[in-house]
Amino acid sequence: MSLQRENSKMVGKLAVVTLGMFAFGYALVPLYKTICEMTGINILALGERNLPGVSNATPANTQVDFKRTITVEFDANARGPWSFKPAQSSVQVHPGELTTVMYEFQNVQDHRMSAQAIPSYAPRQASAHFNKLECFCFNQYTLEPGEKKSWPVAFVIDPKLSKDVTTITLSYTFFEVGSKTPPAPLTTVRADKSATGVGV
Repeated sequence: MSLQRENSKMVGKLAVVTLGMFAFGYALVPLYKTICEMTGINILALGERNLPGVSNATPANTQVDFKRTITVEFDANARGPWSFKPAQSSVQVHPGELTTVMYEFQNVQDHRMSAQAIPSYAPRQASAHFNKLECFCFNQYTLEPGEKKSWPVAFVIDPKLSKDVTTITLSYTFFEVGSKTPPAPLTTVRADKSATGVGV
């Protein structure tokens, strides 16, 4: 009987210790901030306060080359009966500057479709310096009939890009996965308007 009583005491002690540890962990953050503000030993904690005459602005990205401006043009080739286009035709960026643009897509077919985009660059030498941090071209997508999507492309142009390059064209070819890919669109204008072609 005494063994059971001893076990009950031990469980009670462990429960008290557990509750104490939880309470200490919960109170640690506000306690830490209070001590830092009183002693002034944490510069970061003081920097978070709105002090008169002190700017809380984030430091500028020193990797951006503000002396150069590059025009990035966007193009979309749709291989199939659906709508695919950039939200804007071009942007002007500085090398090293993070830029995000959107591409719009709609499945105008009467059935579900899986598709993927492949990027290309002009001039070709720009491809090694065009760094995409986020791009819909990394994945395949499945859209229901009539479904619309907008996908971002976040990129940074490497400042090491040749200074001779002032314009880059980013082009995407969007094609249906699992079906026969139609031939590339013709680059010359056809006089026969009755012929069906894929728009560039």
